[in-house]
Amino acid sequence: MNKRFRADPTQPIDSLPYEDDSLFVRAAGRAMQVLSAFHHAPGPLSLSEIALHAGIDRSAAQRLVHTLSKLGYLRRGPGDHGYLPGIRLLDHTLDVLRLDPVVQKATPVLLELRKTVRERVDFSLYDETRLVYALRMQSKRETFHATLVGHSVPTYCTSGGRALLSLLSDEAARDIVMRTPLHKYTAKTVVEPDAIMERIQKARTDGYALVVEEFLHGEVALGVAISRGDGIPLGAIHVAGSLSEWTPEDFVKRASPLAMEAARAIMGSL
Repeated sequence: MNKRFRADPTQPIDSLPYEDDSLFVRAAGRAMQVLSAFHHAPGPLSLSEIALHAGIDRSAAQRLVHTLSKLGYLRRGPGDHGYLPGIRLLDHTLDVLRLDPVVQKATPVLLELRKTVRERVDFSLYDETRLVYALRMQSKRETFHATLVGHSVPTYCTSGGRALLSLLSDEAARDIVMRTPLHKYTAKTVVEPDAIMERIQKARTDGYALVVEEFLHGEVALGVAISRGDGIPLGAIHVAGSLSEWTPEDFVKRASPLAMEAARAIMGSL
């Protein structure tokens, strides 16, 4: 999968400190490593590939794959070649979305925002160095990757990410930036930490963050943070448009008051 649509968490599951935690169930951890092996997979994985990506030996991988397949969390690929994630994982995705209190409150507000702004509206959940999309509401320019929940993007170069980092102190925001691999997704992606911090500080002043072609070519995106009453980052509203239809200035005039009003409505209901 293109790394543009899968930002890794701050601490991958295969690097968690198992040895120092007496309550940690290693077998459960290894099972999650097997499922995580598919995060960057372009298609079905063989048993050897699962073992390699999960960081476990082939014998352990065989037992775990057999167990997860019996439970419906893995399945055979087309033509009985390799393995793919099983549909029962979607049961857990539904649980996350239906039980998350922020997603519950955000959904009706963002549906109304989408009707008003008539551009793509997304809602993401905060995970320090990255955001994970929980709601995707398409515009007239639909693409497959932009319809799926679960895609994750980095905080340092996305509108919602910078809006959320602006809620933190400069020290805390810089620490997150410095712990993130700073890729140039386009020629316009800002990867210099000082320049990123300047944009985070501007988002703090403006109440929103604007990103122009830093993550996707031809896209202008505006993000507004959602936080708890104590200022803890929770998630972000993203509104995205095409530069073939909008200048950045006009997009800000149209989208920023609507997105900020939606953010206030969501936070007022939490």
